[in-house]
Amino acid sequence: MFMRTAKRISQVLVLALFSTLALAEDFIEGKHYVKLASPVPVSQPGKIEVAELFWYGCPHCFDFEPYIEPWSHQLPDDVRFERVPATFSKLWKTHATAFYAAQALGIGEKLHSDFFNRIHLKNERLSDDNSIAQFFSEYGVTEDEAKKALKSFGVKSKVQQAGARVRGYQSMGVPGLVVNGKYRIDTGSAPGGWPGMLKVAEYLIEKERQAQ
Repeated sequence: MFMRTAKRISQVLVLALFSTLALAEDFIEGKHYVKLASPVPVSQPGKIEVAELFWYGCPHCFDFEPYIEPWSHQLPDDVRFERVPATFSKLWKTHATAFYAAQALGIGEKLHSDFFNRIHLKNERLSDDNSIAQFFSEYGVTEDEAKKALKSFGVKSKVQQAGARVRGYQSMGVPGLVVNGKYRIDTGSAPGGWPGMLKVAEYLIEKERQAQ
């Protein structure tokens, strides 16, 4: 009983601190973030959604990864974080397919950061099913299992849905953040570089929380 109470108190304190920090600065619509004319439905109604738009081949997304990864793990319980791969070209769609195939195989979280590292630190393109399947095989699945997942109807459907969401967000590039399907934060709009993007996101999360 004591442990449950202590855990609940800790969660409340984290939420209070998060809210206080988010309100410490005011950010301006049209300058620091964009309000979408037509909101995009969120994946899990009842939670405040933060969607990260990315592409594995993007050097800026690679630079953003050390910031967004730990930040996503300390979000309050009423916030849901989701990665959404952009599909602006054939290679981008290939990497989006790999992202959802890895999720389907249960190895998505294990290899996500390493996917960036293979491209940007080891100069591996990972641009076809064979190279991706070989990469996946290092994470406890067979190459045949990987190739089957890459070609599966479920994975293809998720890639199409991701493309539709990115179009709905009216995004022209990555990395980007979308809060609750309503507000888009772009690389060039947030002050203070990568930490600035996260501060704007926190501000918008609190804005949504207060509106509920």
